[in-house]
Parts: sequence; structure tokens; C-alpha cells
Amino acid sequence: MATSVRATGGGPPPPTAPPSTPGSRKHPSGRGGSRRSALYRLDLKAVPYVFIAPFFLTFAAFGLFPLIYTGWLSLHRVELGGSAQWKGLENYGSLATSEFFWNALANTFTIGVISTVPQLLMALGLAHLLNYKLRGRGFFRVAVLAPYATSIAAATLVFAQLFNTDYGLINTALGWSGFEPVAWESSKWPAQIAISTIVTWRWTGYNALIYLAAMQAVPQDLYEAAALDGASRWRQFLSVTIPSIRPTILFTIVVSTIGATQLFGEPMLFGGSVGISGGSGNQFQTLSLLMYEKGWVTGALGQASAIAWVMLLLLLLIGGVQALISRGRNRSRNRNGDRGRNRNRKKPGS
Repeated sequence: MATSVRATGGGPPPPTAPPSTPGSRKHPSGRGGSRRSALYRLDLKAVPYVFIAPFFLTFAAFGLFPLIYTGWLSLHRVELGGSAQWKGLENYGSLATSEFFWNALANTFTIGVISTVPQLLMALGLAHLLNYKLRGRGFFRVAVLAPYATSIAAATLVFAQLFNTDYGLINTALGWSGFEPVAWESSKWPAQIAISTIVTWRWTGYNALIYLAAMQAVPQDLYEAAALDGASRWRQFLSVTIPSIRPTILFTIVVSTIGATQLFGEPMLFGGSVGISGGSGNQFQTLSLLMYEKGWVTGALGQASAIAWVMLLLLLLIGGVQALISRGRNRSRNRNGDRGRNRNRKKPGS
């Protein structure tokens, strides 16, 4: 009964929608919808740039502008408190004929070689030992990184006392062994060896952890296959570990070379009162020390800027060499892979 009453009008009639008239409903493709879609597309395009804008603004203010301004100064004769005078490439020409520049460049190269080669070899050995399951492995991993956490000033002052000519522990130990004391500060090669020792002590653990991370990414199947073939641990290290982490080794070589090119704090603090000039006879003056001396001691900001740009060109050259080596290695790897696939495609007996 209730159902029939509702159907015959016993209750209020159901609400009906008002008749639609042309233009009373906005189509999504109308003016309002197109405006919203345009704003949505604008948000999708603009928002990523808004997120990365702080980095580019910071880089432009503290990286790009000083770089361009330094290049502008290198083409002028600028002194502290004076005006700039256009000199063109004269500052670069004076560097090409300066014995101090070539001496600093040679010292930078020799200190870089003496510090980089032992540093990376020792880092490889430490990483290889830490890659095994040793007791207290976590403690040793933290311990090898402790020198990197030490400040340059503290480490250099300690080593300066160790290498002191008169009362240093190194000369004392040499005297007990029957050797004559070494003039670590006033002689060229002893001074460079002492500075390289500081650099090696600070950065060996850091590079060891980088190598350790790369070694842990090497598949264990390679070591198991080498062990089944009768390879010793030393042979596994040479034939499996080294080829597998070769890109990491190349990376550390480039980074260490860049760091050696920018070497400043260690030789400056090691030399004491004559640290800015790289010793009494410029025997360990690097490019960074020469740039500092030209800019803030003699006041020749134009020549200092030219040295800075020469250092930049050297770093770009090092990066270019790395890119060429990596490209050549990738090409040879792809070529060997294509040859292997072609062999597999050949039918047996063909």
C-alpha cells in the first residue's frame, strides 16, 4: 500500500531538475577551464625551476661571478687600493718568463706525485684488509677516517714538531740509528717529503673508505669462480678486485691530483714564518702559495688572478684527460662485448 500511495501521488512529488538552457552550464573546454589548464601547465613547467633556483643563484653569486671577475682582473694591472689598467695578456706573459712560477709549478708536481702515489697504494691495501671479516672491523673503519677529521692546522703543527731539525722525533730516531740529522725545513727534497707525509697521513683513510665501498659492490661470484680455478687471494686481488674498481681508482687519482694542485695549508703552516714564500729558498712553494704571495703580500692582484686562471686551466686539462681515458675504456669494453656476442651467434661447426 505504501508503495502504491507514493506512486499515485500520496506523497510529495520528487524534485525535478530545472530545465537546462543554452549557456547555463560551463563546458570544461570553455574560458574558465582553459584558463585553469593553462595555469596548471605553467605550474608544471615553472615549479621545477623554482626548486633549483636557489642553487643556481648561489652558484652565480659565489662561483660564477668570482670566476669571471678573476678572469677580468687577470687582464689588468691591479694593485691593492689602486685602479685597474688594461694590460691584456701581459700578466700571462710575465708568468711564462718567471722563474718563480716555473719553480712553484715544479714543486706542485713533485709534491703531488710524492703524496698521491703512496697515498693511493696504502689506501688500496687498507681497503683490501678491511674488506675481510675481521674482529673489530667497524672500529678500524672509523679509525682510518680519524686523520681526515683532524684539522689541517693541528696535523701540520704536530708534524712540524716531529720533523724539527733540532729536537724533532724523526731526527732523534735517525741519530739513534747512526744517521746524520736531516734539514727537513731548509732542504728541498726533505721538505717536500715532510709535506707529502702530512698529506698522505690525512687522506689515506678517506681514499681507503672509497675503495672499500667499491670493493663491497664487486659480485662475490667472481671471487668464488676465481677460487675454484685455484687463484690465491693475491691473484684474486690483482685479477678480480683491481679491474672491478678501476673507475673508482681513476676517480681517486683525479681527485687527489686536483687536491695536490690546490695544496696550500700544509706547506704554509709547515714553513712557519717563511711559509708564504715556500721556505727560505722557495724550495716547497706551490702555485697556491705563489698566488697568495702575489695577491696579498706584494699586492699584484692581476698576476695573482692570472695564476688562478692557470690553475683552473690545469684542472680542466686533468678533467679532459680523465674523460678521454674513460671514453677509450668504454669503447674498448663495448667492442669486446660486441665480439663476444658475435661469437655466440655463430653456429657450432660453422
